[in-house]
Amino acid sequence: MLGKLNHVAIACSDLDKTAKFYRDLGVKVSETVPLPEHGVYTVFVNFGNTKIELLKPYGDKSPIEGFLKKNKDGGIHHVCIEVPKIEEAMKKVKEMGVRTLTETTKIGAHGKPVVFLHPKDCGGVLVELEQE
Repeated sequence: MLGKLNHVAIACSDLDKTAKFYRDLGVKVSETVPLPEHGVYTVFVNFGNTKIELLKPYGDKSPIEGFLKKNKDGGIHHVCIEVPKIEEAMKKVKEMGVRTLTETTKIGAHGKPVVFLHPKDCGGVLVELEQE
């Protein structure tokens, strides 16, 4: 049911500084994209075989703001795993007793449906499932 690792997301206290770190090391780094519906600014660092998503709070209700209050220097926020059929994956994880953070999918940073799984049901890790 699970596909490949799409990205690891890192909440950043200084998005520009973190993006520059990767860019200066010769890695392809995207421009900053605002995603107001998710409460974040996002930058993707593309390694070819996978990506790192850099996150910065956008707006007052950003889920990243609370994370950065607890982790002032930033850190790993979530992992994103691709699934072939997101509705089937949601059904399966719910049958397993895994809670989703929303009842329906949302469109994520790649323009594809995504859903987040509760970290307390996933070994302490916030997991994002993304339609392939």
